Amino acid sequence: MTEPGGPAGASGSSSALGPLRAWVVAHPADIVDLFVYVVVLNVAIEYLPRVISETFTLSLLTAVLLKVSLEVVLLLKGAVLTRLRSATSRVATAGLAVALWVVAAGSKLVVLWLIDVAFGGSVSLGGFVPVTLLVIALLTSRAGVRLLLYREPAW
Repeated sequence: MTEPGGPAGASGSSSALGPLRAWVVAHPADIVDLFVYVVVLNVAIEYLPRVISETFTLSLLTAVLLKVSLEVVLLLKGAVLTRLRSATSRVATAGLAVALWVVAAGSKLVVLWLIDVAFGGSVSLGGFVPVTLLVIALLTSRAGVRLLLYREPAW
């Protein structure tokens, strides 16, 4: 067992857990998000017959994949919305509105594809409509928990 002041707990340690612990300390909201995603995903697995995960470990890994992919989608959506708000012509506004729709709808297809590539038949999110409802539930739960804990919305 490692002592608190030992190699794994020493500051400036080069152990494998050092960078991970530093990231966790710097991003506690992301860890809370991951726990929320695991809970929401497992509730969906329990009550929606088309949402399937063979093991809890796979549901945890699926939650990690969903967290990463939804963060990327939120960044893309934010970039498109920023450009949409500053658009000065109707053509630019229409083009960016279409881009926003592509990000919103296309992200669900990308999530389904990533789940299929990563886990094959061991995990299924049930198709476009169930994954859309799952993403809405994930983001709503995330916003609610962040509002409860940090008094700031997650949007």
